[in-house]
Amino acid sequence: MKTKVQKWGNSLAVRIPRTFTREIGLEPGASIRMMAKKGALIIVPDHEEDWTLETLLVLVTAENIPDEWETGLPRGRESW
Repeated sequence: MKTKVQKWGNSLAVRIPRTFTREIGLEPGASIRMMAKKGALIIVPDHEEDWTLETLLVLVTAENIPDEWETGLPRGRESW
């Protein structure tokens, strides 16, 4: 398929035809990764899961909680 690059503000834009978005599973608002390789622009869906506090806290166990560590003497008006 042949298409044209268009100006969009200070950037350039290319429309991705629906047949391509269906094939690779893209939907409006989807995250993607772009890279340039050997003169070609490569766009792939970003399926990496977004981290949330709840997701991270599920991974905390009694075995992987670190001990306290010394950070030095107070500087300024800290009190502990």
